[in-house]
Amino acid sequence: MWVLGMASCAVLSFLNQFFWYRKEPLTITAISAQITVVPLGRLMAAALPERAFLRGSRWEFTLNPGPFNVKEHVLITIFANAGAGTVYAIHVVTVVRVFYGKNLTFFVSLLVVLTTQVLGFGWAGIFRRYLVEPAAMWWPSNLVQVSLFRALHEDERRRKGGFTRNQFFLVAFACSFAYYAFPGYLFQMLTSLSWICWVFPNSVFAQQLGSGLHGLGIAAIGLDWASISSYLGSPLVSPWFATANVAAGFFIVMYIIVPIGYWFDFYKAQTFPIFSSGLFTSGGQKYNISAIVDDNFHLDTEAYEKNGPLYLSTLFAVTYGIGFASLTATIVHVLLFHGREILQLSRSAFQGKSVDIHTKLMRRYKQVPEWWFICILVVNIACHCIRLRILHRAAPAALVGCVTCMRHCIFLHPPNWNYHSNNKPGKDSINFHHGMPYVSEAPNPQLTFFHCMQTSGLNIITEYIIGYLYPGRPVANMCFKVYGYISMHQALMFLQDFKLGHYMKIPPRTMFMAQVVGTTIAAFVYLGTAWWLMDTIPNICDIELLSAGSPWTCPGDHVFYDASVIWGLIGPRRIFGDLGTYAAVNWFFLGGAVAPLLVWLAHRAFPGQNWIVLINMPVMLGSIFQMPPATAVNYTTWILIGFLSGYVVYRYRRDWWERHNYLLSGALDAGLAFMAVLIYLCLGLENISLNWWGNDLDGCPLASCPTAKGIVVKGCPVYN
Repeated sequence: MWVLGMASCAVLSFLNQFFWYRKEPLTITAISAQITVVPLGRLMAAALPERAFLRGSRWEFTLNPGPFNVKEHVLITIFANAGAGTVYAIHVVTVVRVFYGKNLTFFVSLLVVLTTQVLGFGWAGIFRRYLVEPAAMWWPSNLVQVSLFRALHEDERRRKGGFTRNQFFLVAFACSFAYYAFPGYLFQMLTSLSWICWVFPNSVFAQQLGSGLHGLGIAAIGLDWASISSYLGSPLVSPWFATANVAAGFFIVMYIIVPIGYWFDFYKAQTFPIFSSGLFTSGGQKYNISAIVDDNFHLDTEAYEKNGPLYLSTLFAVTYGIGFASLTATIVHVLLFHGREILQLSRSAFQGKSVDIHTKLMRRYKQVPEWWFICILVVNIACHCIRLRILHRAAPAALVGCVTCMRHCIFLHPPNWNYHSNNKPGKDSINFHHGMPYVSEAPNPQLTFFHCMQTSGLNIITEYIIGYLYPGRPVANMCFKVYGYISMHQALMFLQDFKLGHYMKIPPRTMFMAQVVGTTIAAFVYLGTAWWLMDTIPNICDIELLSAGSPWTCPGDHVFYDASVIWGLIGPRRIFGDLGTYAAVNWFFLGGAVAPLLVWLAHRAFPGQNWIVLINMPVMLGSIFQMPPATAVNYTTWILIGFLSGYVVYRYRRDWWERHNYLLSGALDAGLAFMAVLIYLCLGLENISLNWWGNDLDGCPLASCPTAKGIVVKGCPVYN
């Protein structure tokens, strides 16, 4: 457990941070490690000596205590979970060092990363008695892993003419590993094939429509698994009804709202690219941010007035408005559709009436005292205050700490009760076959995406609040956003691990140890990898190098930097307030609140129409929460694969889907990851590249051009 657990955590942490700076980020989930460690664990159990060391003493131990078992496997997966995903605080380090060009020591950076990652652990420990122990608190996402544990540890005979699950995983892994050499190095245009651009090479309008990377992505398709799964995760694990809601929201925003806003020239939209996360002047040029930052890292108001107001692309402005709408839509949707249910479950949780067999069995173990978690929380807040004093650039520690604490108390409880309890599988929603779960067509689309939509809205409102309270301070804004948002996200992840251990009967203190050690290892590896890449890759995160074939464009960090300028440096009042250009975008708050009400009224008026219940406005409105940095081709191909897997294969090849769907997803992730790292180590470090038309990405150089009259941009035609 210790060897494979720490190795899995370190490898996943390295791979996820390594891929985060690339033009198509890829998140390697813990399921990849969960599958990969099985043959390694069995090999260790067969090969390691059974000799006992320090025999007869209290410290007696052996390197081979017995066969590789499921509880060791669960703890290894808990380690891997700590390295899965991304470390949000790395954005702050990257933006300060690379984009703002300011000095930042490794020690201060480590404090930021450690405190943000572990702060959520303190909150999770305090709320575990309400969100983990009660029988009413279901965590359906854990059912995938629980069933996968069963499948991997049960004996399986090979079917005639077929593969066992392990054999299928190895074959799919090898195919994914070999194939990624093409989109990853030899034929990079496979990332986005935009045939409209090839037919109309001199038309800005056509390339705006067809470009999958810089336009609306009509008819664009990506044959690169990194492009498909980089932002929304694997489409193979999304139920079809959830995919359909995302598809509907994407279509409405990308093909109705954005074109109307652009071609009617709202807010001088045609002066800028239709799809961009950049910041522009009124003349369509790139805004010189360094010119409005003073020596104290604050906004120079005189310089800002001289340079003029900041403008956004149509899509960038719309995504902020959709973020406002998704927040209010989530609140209204929860109150209308699930308010009574949440109230009943809340009473049940606090009164402790529903004690299931899992909780009764877990009480036989020695529990983790609550004061351990309180100490972790207090120490992290203290370290946070020290870090603020060191920086001398962030908001007062008391302000950030108090608001963050209040925010957790307000948001962590009821919305997440809804997330876990509202996703409770009904009698026909989750089924098991061959030890693997599959989700049938149930009237609850937020099964997969509810949490994503909720947290995306909270992320934006956190920036909005601190931007008004403390304008002109970009570092203060970034720090508040990180501490106010990611600590709750981390708390959810830790609670999910608690529930997994709850289902699998892992001793609580052993679980505590694995989570703390895994989180600490992940923090060091994530930061070390980011520091290494920033020091060794010339001009990392330079978006201008994308046309030269550089994969190190850091799309997520670009958006984080732009947000720090919008909400922190300039402030929401000068962008979305009474002094700003985009004040009308605030009406999206009202629109988001009204949308679920219309669905609810329609459901009450026509109760026999079951399809109305499938319309989930928080999911639809929040469907583009990853754009930018996600592009149109990330969504179009994700939706297509989700349809083929969740609808076509699920309906017509159900047996194959049940046996191999999740394994295929993990194998595609793992094969891509290992080939990408191999390409970088063998070719990238030596700056060996291929320059030919097949590596010209989507071949749409005019998609980012403005169409307003008289606007001069390098490489673009000028309209008279």
